[in-house]
Parts: sequence; structure tokens; C-alpha cells
Amino acid sequence: MFNYYKYKDKYMFSAQDFGYEKTILPADANELYFLYKSDRNNSKRTYAVCSAADLFTLGEGVELLKIGTGDFEKEVPEEILNLICERKVKAVNADYDDYEQCFIMDEIKKKRVNVLALGDVGSTLLTGLKLLGGNAVESIGIYDRSQDKINRWEYEMNQTAFPFEDSLPHVHGVEKNELFDCDMFVFCASKGVPPVGSESVDVRMVQFEENYKLIREYAAQAAHENFKGIFAVVSDPVDLLCAAVLKESKGVLKPEQIKGYGLGVMNARAMYYAKKYNEYSSYLSEGRAFGPHGNDLVIANSIENYDDKLSKELTKLAVEANLEVRKTGFKPYIAPALSSGAISIILTLEGKFHYSSNFLGGVFMGAKNRNLPSGLEIEKIQMPDELFARIRHTYDELSKIINEKIKLD
Repeated sequence: MFNYYKYKDKYMFSAQDFGYEKTILPADANELYFLYKSDRNNSKRTYAVCSAADLFTLGEGVELLKIGTGDFEKEVPEEILNLICERKVKAVNADYDDYEQCFIMDEIKKKRVNVLALGDVGSTLLTGLKLLGGNAVESIGIYDRSQDKINRWEYEMNQTAFPFEDSLPHVHGVEKNELFDCDMFVFCASKGVPPVGSESVDVRMVQFEENYKLIREYAAQAAHENFKGIFAVVSDPVDLLCAAVLKESKGVLKPEQIKGYGLGVMNARAMYYAKKYNEYSSYLSEGRAFGPHGNDLVIANSIENYDDKLSKELTKLAVEANLEVRKTGFKPYIAPALSSGAISIILTLEGKFHYSSNFLGGVFMGAKNRNLPSGLEIEKIQMPDELFARIRHTYDELSKIINEKIKLD
């Protein structure tokens, strides 16, 4: 069914004819590219092939979170299956004009990270990156409209060190026009955060209008500079703001370049209650989180022994955890900045599984995933019907909100 092709020194395969020179895959081939065509408006440009089913399901949607049914392995040559198991197969969507630029697998190495805005979230995230990022972060550039904040955090962070070694990333101020001279840009700017006492409103949606106005400026700047790295969104609501970045970049940024960091803290909050109450303890080893940071979150107590009632109870606890912090008289930003922000960003750079929001058939939605040299891998699981119904509802709600508020073309 598949033919092998060669382009320059790269080997690829496809069920379609793209006009490349046909060839035979050499026995020592250590990477492979799967070439296909799918509507760019609803599909990523690249992703990591993680199962044989990926070669037969060319459209994107919420169904990609499930392990596909069917014996697809019988249809795929053994040499391809072996490379898929090693995550050495990268899917490339030829519907994108620049798809030939994707015939490369990025090396996992220390990356340069630039952080925008040093408010409560940005400064806490910066501290986490500084202390935890020694193996993943080469340097951290910081920018804020207040030069005093830049100076303060440059002093403070570079005077934070272990006593007899220099292993922590260096922190330095950058100019606005240098923000995208990096491998990952982290957007932490935010306006309109409701004060303590506004517990009756959906804080994320209150922030959306103002944060959209902020982020569109930086999406346009990233597009103007033809940014090739990851545009990381930490400000709320991350799923909608990711969609806004994609729209405002006018096709320059590709869907897989944009990631939203909000789900990590929801997982951490579910873990907190799973440790506190024994009935939810299965979450610690078997649970999963899906969806946005807030309303329509889906927490599954276990993917092996799913209990719908327990899962919905644990979801409610996780969603309302921020209200418990607000009752103490403080805004709940420390755990989000660390669990969703610094920790998840470091795991992203290390190519390890974490929680973040990624493009899935026109919608940005959170799930367990990792960024590999061969591309983005979103975890697939055996999905109980009750759990999948909840996830589909969340996906549909996010799709509706995106279409109403952003109108992706």
C-alpha cells in the first residue's frame, strides 16, 4: 500500500504519489517521514506518528484521543512499525505550502526561553524556571513594560545559585524587539484579573477580552519575525488565547507551534484531593485530566476502572480549588504559575509527558502530551464510553466558544 520515496537525503513513505523519486528503504534508516494531505484549516502541519492507526486516520478531531479499533498493524511493513515504536516517524501535511521544510527532526537540547511580563504569575514562573530548569533551559530572557521590574528580577535571579556550582540558567533583560529571538516565548501578560471577592464569576472569561487585546500584538510580532519556536500561552483562558494567536499570526505560526499551559494545575489540584480523600486515590496512578483550566474540565479518577460519579466529584473539587484559596484572602496564582507554567514548560523542553493545550481539529484542548524530535504526541488511551462522552462535550463547547469569540478561518 505504501511507496517509499527519497527527497535529498531524507526517506519518506506515502499512499499517495507526490512526485518524489521512488526508492527502497535502506536497512539502516533511523528516521522516516509520512507524507499525507489534510485540510490545513483543521489539521496540524506535523505530528509524531505513535501508532499504525495514525497512518489511516488523516483527519483530526477528538477521536484522536482514543486508541483506534482495527488491526492496522497488518497493513504496515515491519520496518515502519519498528520506527513508529521508537517514535522515529514524523507525519508531514503536504497541504501546507512549506511542508518540505519539515523534513527534519529537532534535537532535544537546552533551549532559550523568553518570558513576557513579570507580574505575580510571570515572576513566580520565572523563579520556577530558574530553580528547576538547569537541564532544559540555556537562558531566560525577561521583558516587562516596567524597566524597574526587569532590573529587579535580573538582580534577584542571578543572585540565586547553589554554593559551589553554576548550573542554573542565566537570566537577562531583553528589549521588546528581541522577544522572539529564542526557542520558546512565554506569554504571561494579563489584565482584568477579578479581585478577591469576585468568586461568582468565571474568572477566565472575564480575562478573555482584555487578554485577547494584549496577545494579538505579540502574535503579530511573532508572525512578522517568522518565529519558528514555541509560542507558550500561560495567561487565561489559555485554550481561547491559543486560538487567538493562531488567527492573529495569519498562517505564519503553525498550529503545533502554539501551546497553552493551564491544565497542569488542574491535574495537581486533583492529585491534592486524591491524597486527601482515599476514595479518589486511584487518580494518583491511573487518573487523567482533559480540557480547559476551569469550567468543562474533565477529571477521570481512573482510565482502567473509570467511575463516572467519583470522577465528577473530583472534577468539581479541582475546579473549585481556586475558590478555596481566594477564601484565604489571596489570589490563587502560585500553583498555576508553577504546575501549569514552570514545571510543564520544563517537561515540554525535555520531551517528557506533561499537560498542556494543543491543536486538535480546529480546537485547542488540554490533554497529556509530549514534544518529541519527531513532533507532538498526544496520548491515546482505551476510552470508556462515559468518559469519552464527557470529553466530546468539552471539545464541542470549546469549539462553540472559539467560533463565537474568535471565528477561526
